[in-house]
Amino acid sequence: MNGQTSTTAGIDAVITWVDSGDPVFRAMAAPYSSGRAVKDMPSADPARLSSVNEIRYCLLSIMKFAPFIRNIYIVTAGQDPRLHEVVESHFPGSSDRVKTVDHKHIFRGFENYLPTFSSRSIESMLWRIEGLSENFIYFNDDVFLVRNTSPGDFFCDGRPLLRGKWLLRPWHRLAWNAIRILPLRIIKGNPGYRPRPSYHLGQWRSATVAGFRASYFCMSHTPFALCRTRAEEFLVNGYETLEKNISYRFRDDSQFNFVALMNHLEVLSGNRNYHSPQLVYMQPSGRGKGYLPGKIALCMKNDKVKFACVQSLDRCTPEQQKIVFDWMDGMLAGC
Repeated sequence: MNGQTSTTAGIDAVITWVDSGDPVFRAMAAPYSSGRAVKDMPSADPARLSSVNEIRYCLLSIMKFAPFIRNIYIVTAGQDPRLHEVVESHFPGSSDRVKTVDHKHIFRGFENYLPTFSSRSIESMLWRIEGLSENFIYFNDDVFLVRNTSPGDFFCDGRPLLRGKWLLRPWHRLAWNAIRILPLRIIKGNPGYRPRPSYHLGQWRSATVAGFRASYFCMSHTPFALCRTRAEEFLVNGYETLEKNISYRFRDDSQFNFVALMNHLEVLSGNRNYHSPQLVYMQPSGRGKGYLPGKIALCMKNDKVKFACVQSLDRCTPEQQKIVFDWMDGMLAGC
């Protein structure tokens, strides 16, 4: 098979999810995330994995606005998102389309790297879900659909749409990262201190893995259209590259971003299906009262907007969370 398989063969969705508030999860993470690990690596703090049940809205928005989706796989660390009843209440008889996949399944043969708390490690293995469609769509649990979509919003002639823009090599980010590490290690008294992983540098590292040197394609916070065998062909042949990337327990600044790598491999294979993000991005924490209503109004008024990303909802006030959830409940009403 190749990356040009027709979308009529079926399209699946994949959502990654974890709830660090779960006592069982905390017990599992404790040996790796306590003491020195958190001090040295900001990404080792389990608080960054907190959940306020965003996945409920992510899942239901897919089922309402992307009815063409065949199966929805929720990838998690032995946890149960408990979504059966909510799915049945909105879409009776559809809960069998929602399948929970444990990390042990996608890391089969690589169990020595479990448990892992790195999103970049986990994303690198999503293509190993048994039964996954050739073309699939990957969602972070804080990304939602806000309008009706079709397969053509994600794939063109069976190949992924690439949502984002080209940027020059991030010299200033690379330089700043290099300059600040040594002082921070001295100030913190930790020679092993690692900076918080950068969204842009993770994508740049992905570009270099694919052989790009002068520029990189910077993706937006949208659902990501991906080709399963594109990942399989590269990462199986690049065994050492894959194994190094999944070896980190916590997200590390030296890891590449799996989705960004797939985008660059698509470009190398001749894919020029570039598209605008069609996204409204929100980061409400610490914002004024008018921020969320303004963003939501933009989603509703602009019929070209298909997606919304609401980051760090766990850090928002109860009032902010209520605004977002009331909005989502209103969109999902009647389904």
